[in-house]
Formats: sequence, C-alpha cells, structure tokens
Amino acid sequence: MKHHGKNQHKTLYVSDMDGTLLGEDSQLSPGTVATLNRVIGELGGLFTVATARTPATVVPLMQQVQARLPFIVIGGSAMWNPVTSAYEHTRGIDDDTVNAVADVFDRHGGHPFIYRRHGSGLLHTHHYGPLSPQEERFVDQRQHLPLKKFFLDDRDYRHNNDEALLIFSMNKYDVLKEIATDLQTTVKTCTAMVYHDIFDPSEGYLEIFTAGTSKAGAIRQLATQLGADRVVVFGDNRNDIAMMQAADHSIAVGNAFAEVKAIASEVIGPNTQDSVARWIERELVATGQE
Repeated sequence: MKHHGKNQHKTLYVSDMDGTLLGEDSQLSPGTVATLNRVIGELGGLFTVATARTPATVVPLMQQVQARLPFIVIGGSAMWNPVTSAYEHTRGIDDDTVNAVADVFDRHGGHPFIYRRHGSGLLHTHHYGPLSPQEERFVDQRQHLPLKKFFLDDRDYRHNNDEALLIFSMNKYDVLKEIATDLQTTVKTCTAMVYHDIFDPSEGYLEIFTAGTSKAGAIRQLATQLGADRVVVFGDNRNDIAMMQAADHSIAVGNAFAEVKAIASEVIGPNTQDSVARWIERELVATGQE
C-alpha cells in the first residue's frame, strides 16, 4: 500500500466518530486512545476525525488523544483547530437560504435548530417552538457544554448576525426524508443529508448546509493543506458514503449499514473492538513507518 514511509507517500487517515471510532457507549475506549496516541506520536501518522458533531462534544471526546490536525466538524462546514481552540475554514449558509429552509419546515409543521458560529470558538444554537421528547434529551445532554449555548423558543430564530453553519433536525426517519425531498426540489442553494440513528433506524437526523458542503470536500481541502497524496477513511452510516467514495481507500466497520459496506473497499471489525485505531497502527507498522 502507498504510504509516507518507505514508499515516500503521505497518507491522511480520517474516521467518522459515532458508530465507527466511538464504542457502544459513544466514548473512545482506553484501547483506542492508547493506539491513536501511538499512531500520532510514535508512528507519525496523520489522523483526524470527520463528524456531524460540533466541537462542543468532539473536544471532550478527543481530549485524551494527542491531536495535532484540525477536526472536520459539523458535517464538513467547518474545521476545528484543537491547538488554538478556534474554528477554521467555515462554510456559512446565507440568510436567504436560511429563510427558504425554514419555510420548508413550516410547511411540514416543524422547526429546526439553527447553528451559528459566535466569535472564534463558540456555537450558538437557536430554536423556536416546543421541543419533542427527543429534542429535549438532545438539549439536556448539551446545554451545559462550554463551547455551545442554546437559545430556545427564539421567535426570531431565523435572523442573526452570526454565521449560520448548520440547520439540523431530528425526527422519525420517514418524516425527515419527506422534508429532505422537499428541500432538494425547492431550495437549490443548500445540501440536505438525511440518515438513520445508529441505535434506532426508525429515527433519523437531517443536516442542511450551504450547497456543496460535505465531509468529502473538507477532507480534500485538508489533504491538500497537508500535502497528503493518499486518503483512507472509515465510516458506518449513510452520511459517510460521499467521503468513502472520494477516498483512495474506504473502510466500513463491521457494524456499518449494509449500503455502506457495499461501497467500501474493505470491511473490518466492529466499533466495539478498537478496529479503526488497530487497522491504522497495523498499516503504519507494516509499511515501515518510524
């Protein structure tokens, strides 16, 4: 395999988090932490994550990893520099698109969360109207995080001077699929991605970005920035497919959805067995990385 060891190639390794790098408890296992630190430190591997999560939850999850590269966050609409604790390379949603998306949600009887970058390192999340039980749990788990602040029942939630990075909703998958189809037909200035919850496939998530935003695009940008000429990615869910198709080598974990396994170059063990970190370590050792 090509690699920046003996073959003088530089590989960027990128992993999704939930269902891929994280275990069933949605945490990094001690084994994964130890292996990643060896990969980054002793073996000199270029490793980062690409996730729908925001830095508010990514930073605590990754705090024991000796991360050096930017994290690709919010579905590719931003990078987060763990060294400077600041956003980089953001891709904002313009005000007209925010309003058009909100109009679609109004037609379907709901209101999304609108995520806005506030200053260099904070994220303000706006929502209007009552929260579903699922949304209440989501907010309760995150409202005390230092990098995120919620503004709930905000009647003017569409309008703000801060840059909108993400419009997000959670609901039954079938409901969100209808909204996504409506968006794809009526709002050409956005990209909508709907995917299943990894624990309950009947539930889903809908992420909306400015048009052309993706994990794949952010990975290409980072690879160019680093001078990497080979990209290996790891994923498990539908929102990982685009970055897997764009990679030089794509790897699905054993617990991945069938459609993800079908397009992967390789299928490895499940997320419960430190499979991602161990695969990277094995490749670096096998190619003589020192």
